Amino acid sequence: MDRLKVAFEYGADAVYIGGHTMSMRAKAQNFSPDEMAEGIRYAHSIGRRVYVAVNICAHNADFNGLEDYLVHLEKIGADAVLISDPGVFTLAQKVAPDLDIHISTQANVTNYASAAFWRDMGAKRFVAARELSLAEIAEIRKKTPNIEIEAFVHGAMCMAYSGRCLISNFLNERDANRGECAQPCRFNYNVTEEKTGEVFPILEDAHGTYIFNSKDLCMINHLDDLIAAGVTSLKIEGRMKTEYYVGAVTKIYREALDDFFTDPEQYKKKAPHYSAELEKIGNRGYTTGFFYGKNPGHDYTGEKQTTNQDFLALAESYDPHTGLANVEQRNKFQKGDSIEILRATRPNFTQTVDYMHNEDGEEITSAPHPKQKIYLRLNEPVAKHDMIRKVTASKKMNNFIHG
Repeated sequence: MDRLKVAFEYGADAVYIGGHTMSMRAKAQNFSPDEMAEGIRYAHSIGRRVYVAVNICAHNADFNGLEDYLVHLEKIGADAVLISDPGVFTLAQKVAPDLDIHISTQANVTNYASAAFWRDMGAKRFVAARELSLAEIAEIRKKTPNIEIEAFVHGAMCMAYSGRCLISNFLNERDANRGECAQPCRFNYNVTEEKTGEVFPILEDAHGTYIFNSKDLCMINHLDDLIAAGVTSLKIEGRMKTEYYVGAVTKIYREALDDFFTDPEQYKKKAPHYSAELEKIGNRGYTTGFFYGKNPGHDYTGEKQTTNQDFLALAESYDPHTGLANVEQRNKFQKGDSIEILRATRPNFTQTVDYMHNEDGEEITSAPHPKQKIYLRLNEPVAKHDMIRKVTASKKMNNFIHG
């Protein structure tokens, strides 16, 4: 629920969520039926939308209770369901006729005939297969104008075609296509492969060799091309990420999108700023995926995700009389550290930690304990869900390739 609220506060128009079953992230901290209802009420109260993932590749047993689940989603006002399976699609239309249906990327819509099929069946939107180029999306838009197109623009990329991976099932007996992926593509492998006349490079770092580990998708500097191709919804992958990731990524995409619609030239000029902001967030290196052609594609370079301890605390409240913010610690920080305050609705600001005290009012010089509640003096006001992170030197944004 906190991440749902953070996504909205930092600029999302809609969120997609999963229940305890039937979604491709069944192992995530998903929503109970009551929590779904609460989240939808909250979203509608601020003019936003909630889409519910019902997008597994369903087996016979998965239909037990599915009818009641779909009826419940319609009753609580879900704005749409994401579906990939034709059987689930048909059932949803039958038992929840007022529920909009979006076709999941798991359905791997890769051509205009498939898009037209789902449109004619009654789907309102499809999420484009991640293997599509911008040119292919533009052709689909031209030939099937009466269906919305959603495209992933940022986040982790599955190494398998449209996310239909069998490795997890084979190695761990956890079905990736029913929401139980063990993420074996992130494992450390030692493999040597030789093609005809070509040796496939196996790269290794201090952590090992990650040859199936795709770089993360990032289209922050190409939103104009996506819009020109006919994409009507930009999707950030992030349902198993922290509130810091959700907020920080959403904020910069919101800023970039607003900049583009206000002044396209200004949007282009601010490209280094957008890139630098996204480099502050843990990633596996960035790629434009297949949007500009098959090379670089998923861009497997063997990189392990670079995680960091930059997220320091989450704001709960602020007292304007004392200038103290009540914050919950996420990573250790101390007096003298340079920090940046990431604010949802106002510009960020930086300062040095010069004073903080614990819940007993005792002045402290460091905050070493996980989720420790402290009072931190800040130079400007903050609001609930504003975030505090370390000030880090900007790293060069790598591998933005047009193809």
